[in-house]
Amino acid sequence: MSGSHLHEQGIDTYAHLKSPLHQWEMRLKIASLLLLILAFALVETVWLLPIMFAITLGIYALSGLPFAFLRSRLTVPGYFILALVIFLPFVAGTTEMATVGPLTIREEGLLQAGLIIGRFFCIFTTAIVLFSTNTFLNAIRALRGLKFPDIMADMVLLTYRYLFEINTLFSTIRTAARLRGFQGNLFAPNTIKTVTSLAGHLLVRSYEQSQQVYTAMVLRGYGTDGAKVYHQKPTTADYLKTALTLITAITLFVLSQVLT
Repeated sequence: MSGSHLHEQGIDTYAHLKSPLHQWEMRLKIASLLLLILAFALVETVWLLPIMFAITLGIYALSGLPFAFLRSRLTVPGYFILALVIFLPFVAGTTEMATVGPLTIREEGLLQAGLIIGRFFCIFTTAIVLFSTNTFLNAIRALRGLKFPDIMADMVLLTYRYLFEINTLFSTIRTAARLRGFQGNLFAPNTIKTVTSLAGHLLVRSYEQSQQVYTAMVLRGYGTDGAKVYHQKPTTADYLKTALTLITAITLFVLSQVLT
């Protein structure tokens, strides 16, 4: 797969934009937004959700990313979170608010469900902004600049890179199976056997490819002292963005402690 094809499909599709978030020095951006994410995670009262939403939507608007991009990323994890909390209003708490047939909606459970969904939206959206306003490779370099272990940075980069390779391989295998008459009918007697065989073939091919990649990396000097990585020098604007984000995170944390 070419680098351009990866770029088109990846989370850094809009890394070329020139918004204030895109121009923020990556190391400072990672440290600042991760602290803001931590502040979101520590909020324990629903009364701060409007402020959190305002902060999150403000950051996303400043990033210049299309809202359709966020919606496409939110869909699958959003359904997962919804499935986890959908029963909370009916089983958690003692204060009854309303009755829907045999089910009773309880205030504590409803508030807790709202808090979980709200925190998830703010955390996930901020993370999308963090990793979508620069290339994934620059994010890995910035993590190294923040003393993130090299081996873990390499694992994250290679995992991200070869998710697309595995997806391409899976599509090729699935197409070949369909051309040979496989319909994917759950009630067909040979479906489980075929799917198991395809999954095994995918794992074997992936393992063989990973071995080839590792061998090629070693032959090119992987594991030895590499060249020094140069980072963008932070500007006054970068420090101002960082200070504003840190003040916002600290203020949100203090308000959460006061109102809890």
